[in-house]
Amino acid sequence: MTEDEGKAWLAARDVSRETIAALERFAGLLVEENGRQNLVSAATIPHLWARHIVDSAQLLDIAPGTGSWIDLGSGPGFPGLIVAAIGNRPVTLVEERARRAQFLREAAAILGVAHLATIVATKVERVPAEPHGVISARAFAPLARLLNVAEHLANAKTHWLLPKGRGAEAELAGLDRSWQGSFEIVPSITDPDSAIIVATNVLRGKGRR
Repeated sequence: MTEDEGKAWLAARDVSRETIAALERFAGLLVEENGRQNLVSAATIPHLWARHIVDSAQLLDIAPGTGSWIDLGSGPGFPGLIVAAIGNRPVTLVEERARRAQFLREAAAILGVAHLATIVATKVERVPAEPHGVISARAFAPLARLLNVAEHLANAKTHWLLPKGRGAEAELAGLDRSWQGSFEIVPSITDPDSAIIVATNVLRGKGRR
């Protein structure tokens, strides 16, 4: 997906001009801050809209319409801030690094979603135990470790939305069979070689399926 195609995809979703303008300001802030701390790979900056913004926004099409949303290892705000901005959904963003958490606060204000985005600056393991409707995590941790550290944030009804790039199948194939549930690999719209692991009914048990 090119940058023009990414912006056209957003336009087709009826994303308002005000939201697009806010995303433009956010993109500018991210590029500026990327010079001070490594938020995203410099090689992806020319493809920011497709590679990061649309890549995050596509999760709204496969997420349930209701339920609390928690984004783990939010980093520069992908997908959490994009979900809040485009989906108008409350999102809790967990980011343990203080400088990145501060960036998230500034970015949420620029996007106009400070009232929707709750920034939690701690390790995922230390987030109070509470099941959420959606757990997202992008470039945070391998699947097996992610399930282990976030188990206390989920129940059988939780939808796990996990963009995994080109390693989705390998990570799923290597998952310990003590985990059971429904695991599906959904192709990414931004890159034909990338995929999203979508999982529900995830619980520890004797078999994965």
